[in-house]
Amino acid sequence: MGTLAVFGTLVVLMLLGLPIAVSMGLTAILSFLTLGNTALLSMVPQRMYAGTTSFTLLAIPFFILAGNLMNTGGITQRLVRFAQCLVGHIRGGLGHVTVVTNMIMAGMSGSAVADATGTGAVLIPAMERAGYPRKFSAALVGAASTIGPVIPPSIPFVIFGSMTGTSVGRLFLGGFVPGVLMGVFLMVTVAIIAGRRGYPRERRASLRELLVSTLQAAPAWGAPVIIIGGILVGLFTPTEAAAVASVYALVLGMLVYREITPADLPRILWETVRNTVQVMFIISAASVFGWVLIQQRIPTMIVEGLMALTGQRWVLLLIVNAILLILGCFMEGIAIMLLTIPVFMPLVARVGMDPVHFGVMMTLNLMIGLLTPPVGMCLYAVSSISQVPLWPLAKELWPYIVALLACLALITYIPGLVVWFPNLVMGATR
Repeated sequence: MGTLAVFGTLVVLMLLGLPIAVSMGLTAILSFLTLGNTALLSMVPQRMYAGTTSFTLLAIPFFILAGNLMNTGGITQRLVRFAQCLVGHIRGGLGHVTVVTNMIMAGMSGSAVADATGTGAVLIPAMERAGYPRKFSAALVGAASTIGPVIPPSIPFVIFGSMTGTSVGRLFLGGFVPGVLMGVFLMVTVAIIAGRRGYPRERRASLRELLVSTLQAAPAWGAPVIIIGGILVGLFTPTEAAAVASVYALVLGMLVYREITPADLPRILWETVRNTVQVMFIISAASVFGWVLIQQRIPTMIVEGLMALTGQRWVLLLIVNAILLILGCFMEGIAIMLLTIPVFMPLVARVGMDPVHFGVMMTLNLMIGLLTPPVGMCLYAVSSISQVPLWPLAKELWPYIVALLACLALITYIPGLVVWFPNLVMGATR
């Protein structure tokens, strides 16, 4: 079964409406049957199990749990109040509050959809009451939520590190500067739109109000300090950091802010289990599919084909970005990672690209995909929360997508924006 046959089968199964995990698993089984090697079928359950048993991947359910606890425990509301005191007085104030809140939330949950859900439930109604069109509010919440998996912690970074052997700590640090750049680019876009449409600004907060909001939000800042600080000083691994962050969020919600009750826990835990099972099912199916690709030498053939097409690194990176952006329109981000990492990593090694640089570049690509129809998860999340139809929302999003594409171009062709910070903190790799 050749390259075109494998990917053609996958596309056909997806067009028939099968979930991506089922499509990848069935493609792998059909490939073995076509090869006439039915003995390999007995390896499928083993490969599926092995694909989900990495210790690093245990961080995923804990980061999902931490995000759910934070959204329920009153943390989001306090961070919004703090951001409002900080930047609310700028033209289009609540728009800037949305971006800053998501930048802060990014240091806690590691999930774009969790951030979109948490901040959207608070900010979209608040912006509507202040006179902002609901369409604008929903689009901005969706765009700002993409910062979540770039500023650490990040579920995509955990998956990338697990699959490639790249240091998750270095990936986390590599996401800092690009994540801040995303926030700056989005705030500039908000300022331009707010100026043209005459959106309001909030009253400038007094020094006392700023201090009170800072003190109320201060306990929430402990989560990113625990996660990043603990990893950097060697107290625990990313998986252990995620577990500690979950416990911290639970203590904060139940004992400090007192907005989580024992009655809330079954719902929070069930939501965490449901989200984790969805992610792990995709990972297990992709493990088998990736095994088929390697068996057929498909990654090697693709790399050789691209290298024959052009030997210029900047063109190859442009092609890789284009492929990831197109896939992002039709597939879920984690599925794209699991599908393309085995294909692209040999190319990364061939052109001498730092895997940390590629991991951050790929993640930002996937975040843009979360905003593009017809399969953008953040697009669907904010559409559901705001009750704004999908296509008008997608139309309102285009200025933010342009801003994020400009940010992607910068980090693609200026590697120092990604690797400078991890090299500074952890030393340069050889």
